[in-house]
Amino acid sequence: MRLRVDAPPQAPVRRFGRSQKWVHRATAALMGVCVVTAACLYVPQFAELVGRRELVVRVHEWAGLALPVPVLVGLVSRAFRADLGFLNRFGPHDRVWLRAALRRDKRRAARPAGKFNAGQKVYAAWIAGASLVMLGTGLLMWFTHLTPIQWRTSATFVHDWLALSIGIVLAGHIGMALGDPEARRGLRTGSVSREWAEREHPLWRRGERLP
Repeated sequence: MRLRVDAPPQAPVRRFGRSQKWVHRATAALMGVCVVTAACLYVPQFAELVGRRELVVRVHEWAGLALPVPVLVGLVSRAFRADLGFLNRFGPHDRVWLRAALRRDKRRAARPAGKFNAGQKVYAAWIAGASLVMLGTGLLMWFTHLTPIQWRTSATFVHDWLALSIGIVLAGHIGMALGDPEARRGLRTGSVSREWAEREHPLWRRGERLP
């Protein structure tokens, strides 16, 4: 009779350090304040529940101004700068991932990824650009005496419609996060299981150093 010997559990993989977790949480909190206050300003039902429109406007403005601060502070961290480098670097495997996503090919072999997959890189680039546009148009709307009325009208149009787009994209981002508890664990604790890392981000373990 042979005794079954279970393989020892593999040690978790460190995915994020303290700086990356702090930047993500602070940015998410500020973005959440911007979205909630915007909803209170533009949706009549929410506006009636909250009231005090002037206070909501001020909170929205200051949260928007503070939105870039966590990223700017995070640049002090070498690990955070390294992650920005990974997010900003597209390789041949990212094109393969995007083609598979467009074909809705969900096979793991069809979606090679490094520390961040191509979808995460596209999202990061888009949300960063959208946030800068929101900041610029918001400043034009805030300092009304510095710009012509045509500029303010155009800024308001862009700001409002881009805000709606951001809300939709954020809803998709949150929905995908809810469907991947291991990814959420990585942002919460900084570590993920080795099985998940090898399955979802196989090239990360091969070619990219851990922070």
